[in-house]
Amino acid sequence: MTPTDRHTSPRPRKPWVSAAIKWLWICFVAFIIFTGVFFVLVYNGVIGYMPPIEELKNPQDKFASVIYSSDGEELGRYFRNTGNRVYADFDEISPTVVNALIATEDARFDDHSGIDVKAVARALLKTVVLRQKNAGGGSTITQQLAKQLYTPPSNGFLSRAVQKPIEWMIAIKLERFYSKEEILKMYLNQFDFLYNAVGIKSAAKVYFNKDAADLDTLEAATLIGMVKNPSYFNPVRHPERTRARRNVVLEQMYKDDKLSKEELADLKQRPLTLDFQRVDHKEGLAPYFREELRRMLSAKRPERSAYPEWDDQKFIDDSTAWANNPLFGWIEKTRKPDGTKYDIYNDGLKIYTTIDSRMQRYAEEAVEEHMSGLQKAFFREKRGSSTAPYTSNRGELSDEQRRRLINTAMKQSERGRVARVAGLSDDELRRQFDTPCEMTVFSYEGPVDTVMTPMDSLLYTKSFLRTGFMSMDPATGFVKAYVGGPDFRFFQYDMVSTGKRQVGSTIKPFLYTYAFETDEFTPCSKLLNDQPTFYDENGRIWQPRNSGSARRGEMVDLYWALTNSNNWISARIMDRLSPAELVKRMHSYGITSKLPAVKSLCLGPAEISVKEMVTAYSAFANKGMKSDPMFVTAIADANGNIISDFSPSQMEVITLKGYYRILSVLLNVVDSGTGNRLRRPPYSITAQTGGKTGTTNDNADGWFMAFTPDLVSGTWVGGEERYIHFNSMANGQGAAMALPIYGRYIAKVYADPTLHYSQNAKFDIPAGINICEGEEPDHDVQETVEETISGAFD
Repeated sequence: MTPTDRHTSPRPRKPWVSAAIKWLWICFVAFIIFTGVFFVLVYNGVIGYMPPIEELKNPQDKFASVIYSSDGEELGRYFRNTGNRVYADFDEISPTVVNALIATEDARFDDHSGIDVKAVARALLKTVVLRQKNAGGGSTITQQLAKQLYTPPSNGFLSRAVQKPIEWMIAIKLERFYSKEEILKMYLNQFDFLYNAVGIKSAAKVYFNKDAADLDTLEAATLIGMVKNPSYFNPVRHPERTRARRNVVLEQMYKDDKLSKEELADLKQRPLTLDFQRVDHKEGLAPYFREELRRMLSAKRPERSAYPEWDDQKFIDDSTAWANNPLFGWIEKTRKPDGTKYDIYNDGLKIYTTIDSRMQRYAEEAVEEHMSGLQKAFFREKRGSSTAPYTSNRGELSDEQRRRLINTAMKQSERGRVARVAGLSDDELRRQFDTPCEMTVFSYEGPVDTVMTPMDSLLYTKSFLRTGFMSMDPATGFVKAYVGGPDFRFFQYDMVSTGKRQVGSTIKPFLYTYAFETDEFTPCSKLLNDQPTFYDENGRIWQPRNSGSARRGEMVDLYWALTNSNNWISARIMDRLSPAELVKRMHSYGITSKLPAVKSLCLGPAEISVKEMVTAYSAFANKGMKSDPMFVTAIADANGNIISDFSPSQMEVITLKGYYRILSVLLNVVDSGTGNRLRRPPYSITAQTGGKTGTTNDNADGWFMAFTPDLVSGTWVGGEERYIHFNSMANGQGAAMALPIYGRYIAKVYADPTLHYSQNAKFDIPAGINICEGEEPDHDVQETVEETISGAFD
C-alpha cells in the first residue's frame, strides 16, 4: 500500500457512531409514521373530538331573531347567552372587511387548504427555537373558524398543544366542504366583538350604527384589529391602543396591495371615530311593544293551575288569545320541518311587525314631552305634603291604609324578594330600606346617580305618573305605535296591554250606541237633566253625581249630553236598558276584561286596558267593523323563507244605523265638547276627528280616545296606584292629562309628508242621512249635526 492509498482510504466508523446513525434514522422514520398515523386517527375522530361529517356540513349556528318595523327599520333583537349574532351573507359584508381580514390574519388564505405550512414553521421556529413570546401565530382563518366552532377553552400550554392538531384536521375538512367565500362568511358571522356584538353585522351596528355592507376602510380596519384580542383592543375602553392596532391592519392592507401608499398615509393619521350603540333589551325603539310581542310569541297553552287563584281574568284573557290569535303562543303552535319548536333566541327569525318606526318615534316623543311637563306640575302640587306621593285626603286614604300600601310595596320590590329568600325578618328588611346606598334613579332629564335610602327611592319612583298609548289602523288592525310607560328602563310594567284601569266616561259611547240601535233613542231624544235616584241591583239607592250643572232641570237631547259627558243622562239611559246586554255588546267590541252587569257600569267603573279600548273604538272609525290588533304581518326563518303570515281579523259590531248616529255625536265631542282643546293651539288639529275624554273619581285616571278615518288611538295617564293623583280637576281631568299626548303625536304624524296621512281625510257618510228619524230636534242641534255631517264632503 502506497502512502497515497493510505491517505485516500476511508477511515472506518466506530461501531457506536454507526449504531447512533441507525437509531436516528429509525427514530425519524418512526416519528414520520407515528405522526402520520396520529393525524389519520385525529382526522377520523379516534383521537380527540372530530365533529360528524353532517355537523361539519351543517354547523349549528345560533342567531338572534330580529324585529323589523313596517318601514324596514330594525326595532330590536331577541337573544340570550349565545349573544346578539345576526346572520350576514357574503354580499352583505363590505369587501374592505374581507380584504382587511385576509391581509392581517391569513395573507396566503387563497393558496392553502386549511393549513399554512410556512406560517406554522415560522411560528415554531420563533417560539420553540428563538423563545420569542410575541412570535405570532400560524393559524389560518380556517383554523380560527374551527376553533370558534368546535374547540372548548384550553387550560394551559399542553391542553392547547393537543387542541392544535385537531383544529388542523377540522380545518382541512372545512376546506373540503366549503368555498373560501363561505369560510370567510362563517368566520365573520361567528366572531364575538364584545358588547353583545357577535358577528360582523352586529358589530357594524353596535360600533358604527350602520350595516356591514356600508363599513368603510377605517371602520373595517378597526373591527378586524379587534380580532387579535377584542378585550385588549376594545375601542370603547382603549381608543388609543385600538387606533394603533387599526393602523397595523392598514399597513398589512398596504403590504397586500389593497391600499396605496398615499391612502395609507392619509388613513393612519385620522382619529378613531365611533357611533357606539349599546345593545340592550331595555334600550331602543318600542321596548314595551317588543317585550309584549316576546310574551305573546312565547306564551304557553293556558292551564288554570298555572294562574293564581285570584287571577281568573288573566286566565280568561290568555285563553281567549290562545283560541283566537295565531300569534299568541306561536312557538308552541308552530313546528320546524323536523318537528321541533322554534327558538326566538337562537334561530335567527325575522319578525316583520306592523309598527311604523316614524310614528313610534313620534309617540315616544309625545309621551316624553307632555309627561315631563305634567310631572313638574305634580311635584309642585305634592311639595310639602307629608303623604306624598299619595293623596292628602284622609277621607279617601287613611294614614293606616297608606302605611299598609307602602309596606306591601316594600315587600313586593326586588330588594324585598331577595331579602325574603335570604330569610330576613320584617324588621331587618325595614332597616335595610332605611339605610342609604348608591343607586341610579329616573328623571326626565336622564338617569341620575345618587345616594338615598331604598325607602326614599321607592316613594320617589311612585311619585312619577304612568301612561299608556297605542295607535292603530282601524281598517286593518295594524298597530302603528305602542308606548307602555314613561321609560322602559325604569318602569317595565306595560300600561297598554297588561295594566288595566277604570275607564270613566270613555265607556259612554258603547252605551249610547246600544241606545241608538234600539227604536227608543236617537241623538235627538230628550231626557231630564237632573240628578236621578235609582235602586241598584242590591236594592240600595244610587244617585250618580255630575261634574257640572249646566242646563240642570232642562230637557236635553242625547247629542248634547254625550258631547258634554253628562253622567245623569247616561244613568237615565242605562235605567231604561239592560246592563247585561251592555256587557254582552262591549265584549263583542273586543273587550275581554270582566265587566259588572250593574247600572253604574254606564259611568265607567270597569278596569280595561288601553289595547282593549283601542280595539273597541276601531268600530267607531270603521263603519261598525271592529278590527283586532295586529302586531306582526309575517315571520321568516334565517334565510328569509316565510314560516307564517298573518291576516287582519274583523267583525261587525254596530249596525249602520247605530254607526252613523254615534259617529255624528263623537265628531262633535272634539268639535264642541270635552275634546275641543285638540282644535286649539298648540295642536290646532283640523282633521275630522271623533273622540271621548274620561276622568275617574278623584282624578285617579285620565283618558282620551280619538279616531280619524285612518287611525284610532287611546291614551291613559295616572299614578301607579289610584291613590296617587292630582287633587285639582284642572290638571287631573282626561282632557289635561291624556289628550295632550295624542295632540302632540297626531300633529307630528300630519307634519311628516313621508307618512301620507292627511288632515283632509273624511268619513264616508251618505248625503242626506237623517240621524233622528222623525224626532223633533232643537234647531241649533240639527244645525250642528248637519254641519258635522256636511264636513265629510268639504
